[in-house]
Amino acid sequence: MKVPVVTEILKANDQVATENRELFRGAGVGVVNVMASPGAGKTSLILGTLARLSDGIEPAVIEGDIASSIDADRIAEEGVPVVQINTGGNCHLDAPMVRAAMSHLDLTEVNLLFIENVGNLICPSNYRLGEDLKLVIGSVPEGHDKPFKYPGIFAGADVVVLNKDDLADVFEFDHAEYERGIRMVNPDVEIFRTSCRTGAGLDSWTAWLEKRLAALGTGVGAA
Repeated sequence: MKVPVVTEILKANDQVATENRELFRGAGVGVVNVMASPGAGKTSLILGTLARLSDGIEPAVIEGDIASSIDADRIAEEGVPVVQINTGGNCHLDAPMVRAAMSHLDLTEVNLLFIENVGNLICPSNYRLGEDLKLVIGSVPEGHDKPFKYPGIFAGADVVVLNKDDLADVFEFDHAEYERGIRMVNPDVEIFRTSCRTGAGLDSWTAWLEKRLAALGTGVGAA
């Protein structure tokens, strides 16, 4: 039967995720699991955030894709340590993949790690990686109905960023309906609106991220 097999896979993954988190906490590294659809702007938001981090924050990135190193190359151009994971077809990252990637990072030189998950609104939500925060990025061109169609990933989010908000008028995006869908499954989650093209909202989002990670006792900032 498939259900017991899936249960065992998730149980094994959670064990490694717990170990990953212990390693990250021991090294003083705050970790953000970045989840979104393909094209929502995961890499663009990471780059916009990196450009606005306070002094003393040393970031790194783990990039997850089915194939290629296009996004990792963009991160590397900014002088930020980055490790590429190609899943070869899997629709998500898992904790063992992250554990393997960690061996290519010097955690003593890092206090903030972004893990860019594979573009998908279903599978990534089921697999813990050892993160402190689950970030879900939506985008205006996807439509305001996504929280209703994919409630699971929004229900588990610690923060939601709506990207490409400069296009809201073009796509007749209904912000109230979008937020209503999110609040139905996650009433108190923080929601930010950003545009990586114009830079709108990125300062507020980055400031919140630093403050939240500091409050969680990571190596980012001071509570």
